[in-house]
Formats: sequence, structure tokens, C-alpha cells
Amino acid sequence: MEAHEVAIQRMVHVGAVPLTTGVFASELQRDWARTVTVEGLAELVIDHMGSVGTSYAWEQQLLNTPPPK
Repeated sequence: MEAHEVAIQRMVHVGAVPLTTGVFASELQRDWARTVTVEGLAELVIDHMGSVGTSYAWEQQLLNTPPPK
């Protein structure tokens, strides 16, 4: 564990920016207009990003709910 942490510190020292899988996937997606890959990113967010995924799923449910008449 210590060797891992030291290795990360060395990489940061020379300019690397550590990031998570979610951040990396979002950078690849760039924006929601790239509809070909939205479904895969949404699945990743819901399945692996905890409260972010829950919030996203809830927001999609709200957006897909028709207004009351």
C-alpha cells in the first residue's frame, strides 16, 4: 500500500493528475449530445457511481414523467 501511495505521489510531482473511472469516462463522453455512447455512460453512472448514479436515475425518472392533466 505504501509503495502504491509513493508511486502516485511521484506521478503527481511530475504533473500527472489522478482521476477516477467516472471522471475519465465523462471526459471521453464530453457531452450528452454524443448520443451513440450515452447509454453506456448512463449505465456506468447508475451501476458504479453511488449517489451520483441514484441522482441521475431519479432525474431521468422526473424528466420522463408526463405532467398531470
